[in-house]
Amino acid sequence: MSIVSIGEVLVDRSLLEARFCCSLESCRGACCVEGELGAPLHPREEAPLVAAVDPLRQILPEKHLRHIRRHGCTELYQGTLYTRTVDGLDCVFVVNRDGVALCAVEEAYRSGLIDENKPVSCRLFPIRVRKKFGLDYLVYEQHPMCREARQLGVERNILLVDYVGAALAELYGQEWYESLKAFVDSSNGR
Repeated sequence: MSIVSIGEVLVDRSLLEARFCCSLESCRGACCVEGELGAPLHPREEAPLVAAVDPLRQILPEKHLRHIRRHGCTELYQGTLYTRTVDGLDCVFVVNRDGVALCAVEEAYRSGLIDENKPVSCRLFPIRVRKKFGLDYLVYEQHPMCREARQLGVERNILLVDYVGAALAELYGQEWYESLKAFVDSSNGR
C-alpha cells in the first residue's frame, strides 16, 4: 500500500487510480442498508440532521420515524458519531423507491425542502476518511456490493476522484481538490 500526501491530507494511492460509477440498478442502494452502523458523521452534521427530521416526516417510513422518536437519529460509537440504523441494517434516513434504497435527506435537499444535503461521508462513499499520524487519511473501501460500479467506472473511464469530486472539494476546498487532480493527472501521464 502506497500513500501520497496532498497538502495536509494523506491519500491511499489505490484511490487515485480507481475507476468508479455508482450503479443503483445493480446494487439497489446496498450501501444505505448494509452494516450495523450508519453513515459516519462530522459533529457539525448532527444538528442539521436532527433539524431535518421534522420536514422528513412526510417522506420517511413510519417504522423509521418510530425508531427516531425512540432513539434519535444519531449515535456515538467508540468516539465516532453515526446515523442510527433500524434493526442494525437500514439507515434511519432510507426510503424505498421501487426496491431501491434512497436517501430521504438527499431527496428533500434536492427538492428544496431542507437546506443541508446528506452527510459528506455518504457522498464520498466508497472513500472513507480515517486518521493516520494525526492527519486525515483517505482510503478506498472496495466492497463486493460495488463490483458493478467499479466495472461501470472502467467502461466509462470515470475516475473515483472525479465521481466524488464535489464532496472532496466541499470537505477540503476547491484548491485542495485541484491539487489532487493535478497529482492524479501527472501520475497518469495526462
